[in-house]
Amino acid sequence: MEWMILPFKRYVDFEGRSRRMEFWMFQLLNIIVALVLAGPFFFSFMSASLANAGDPVAQEAAMAAFFESGMGLSAIGLVLYMIYALAAFLPSIAVTVRWFHDRDMSGWWYLGLTLVGVIPIVGFVGSIAMLVIMVLPGTQGSNRFGPDPKDPYAEDVFV
Repeated sequence: MEWMILPFKRYVDFEGRSRRMEFWMFQLLNIIVALVLAGPFFFSFMSASLANAGDPVAQEAAMAAFFESGMGLSAIGLVLYMIYALAAFLPSIAVTVRWFHDRDMSGWWYLGLTLVGVIPIVGFVGSIAMLVIMVLPGTQGSNRFGPDPKDPYAEDVFV
């Protein structure tokens, strides 16, 4: 659990390095929160949209009933998720930049790969490259961004 909330403790800290464990556990936390808070809205929305899929009039009536009913607790969960997403936006960028630092890459690579991801066809290759970078282990020992987060006590003494 400590790894999941560590990016919130280092809210907008773009300096230094973060372990792969910190990055992926934070992503897992984001997925869990999305499923718990926004999941009921999307599942109820999909069930309403798939109702009577062959009859467009009946489907439109089911969707109208869904939105007119106020959507109940699922709408509250969606609003809570939007608030969480806004709160987690900057820590998500910061932990990703620190992970790039752990790979001894500048954080600007993250911006570049994100912008490339928007371009059709080329974006697919950029997204695959980003995923590969996120799965590879960080550099061992110190690099230009700081000491190794896996072993911060193993600083090079005789350098």
